[in-house]
Amino acid sequence: MAEPVQKVTFRGGGFAPSTRRWVGFCVFAFLLLLAEWGTRTGVISSLTLPRPSDVLWTFQELYDSGALFKHLLPSLARLAIGSALGVSLGIGVGLLMGLFSYIRAGLVPLVAAIFPVPKIALLPLFVIWFGIDEGSKYALIAFGTFTPTVVATYAAVDNVDRTLIRMGQSFGLTWLSIVGKIVLPGAMPGILSGLRISLAIAIILLVAAEMLGAEYGIGAYILEAGSLYDLERLFAGVVILSLLGVITSAAIGAIERRVLNWRS
Repeated sequence: MAEPVQKVTFRGGGFAPSTRRWVGFCVFAFLLLLAEWGTRTGVISSLTLPRPSDVLWTFQELYDSGALFKHLLPSLARLAIGSALGVSLGIGVGLLMGLFSYIRAGLVPLVAAIFPVPKIALLPLFVIWFGIDEGSKYALIAFGTFTPTVVATYAAVDNVDRTLIRMGQSFGLTWLSIVGKIVLPGAMPGILSGLRISLAIAIILLVAAEMLGAEYGIGAYILEAGSLYDLERLFAGVVILSLLGVITSAAIGAIERRVLNWRS
């Protein structure tokens, strides 16, 4: 008599934690409710934290008056142009450093020297070089995203498994084929991880740049609200920046799922 067949659980899925987005939403909702309760009961002073409901009404007023898009659209344009310049140059230079030894030897000390410099401290210098208009803002954001992108790209290329490269060489692949089929796919996870950090830095530098000589923009809006001690408007600006961070992170996550589907 044949023994009953027992099913064996598949265990070769790799490290793929389950996605539970509702947990983050519940934590966020709990914090909002806690803040609303604390400000309404007086446990939290209204001088230190506004009611979330009042911040929501401020958003409604911004939308109805048209001031929301008047400040948001210039910020998005500055963020997009500056980040595109910095990230594209950073990826290109990082790839060159990872692929060519002479370029790596010449640029690694330079990148190591400028990477720790606080980019916000260079804003007055960029104003002198590019003027107080849009040029200095683009330059600051581009430079701020350039250095972390270079470091992340170079490290990602350098960490590609050498065994795969030797295997490609043993199969007679050309240099371009090895770069396109082995090095770039292997480095892409590190490049995209560095892109998350670069875009977060870009948002920080965007606010700093708009606080100096900008009539419209989220940074200018926050500066004006802070000078008037208008906490509702101040927190509304902070929430907009947080939403920008969440949206950019979600966009990079979508790119990762599409580009790195070979890992699943």
